[in-house]
Amino acid sequence: MDYLAWQDDLNTGIQVIDDQHKRIVFMINLLIRTQEPGHSRDEVGNVLNELVDYTLSHFAFEESLMEEAGYEFTRPHKHVHKIFIARVKDFSLRFKAGEDITQELIGLLSRWLFNHIRNDDSNYVQSVKDNMNVLVSDKQAGGWFSRSIKKFFN
Repeated sequence: MDYLAWQDDLNTGIQVIDDQHKRIVFMINLLIRTQEPGHSRDEVGNVLNELVDYTLSHFAFEESLMEEAGYEFTRPHKHVHKIFIARVKDFSLRFKAGEDITQELIGLLSRWLFNHIRNDDSNYVQSVKDNMNVLVSDKQAGGWFSRSIKKFFN
């Protein structure tokens, strides 16, 4: 079975996002491996659960970066995430009901992820990078670090 391979055109230039995307690719490849002989349905379920949890946390992180940057298309981007989450939850329900959804899910994940990174995610990159540069250079007393501390601990 073919595994997904990271390609340079998937790099956003935002290291933390690229690392998270690579982790999702790694987990999709784990899901692909579960289709090889000798793997149990429980293994598929474990990988599926981990993949869903990690993807949800990645989406939340990505959305927070877009919001912080004031990216004008944050709301539509979040909507795309919401639709995708609903589809994956449907797969999860079907799996729990005993259906073998793995091949279909692998196909969806493989196509969707790379398309989403190349199109939707690439659109917010400049806004987030610009905001990150401002945050890093904001060294005044009320700068980014100070605001973040107040946000989380006040």
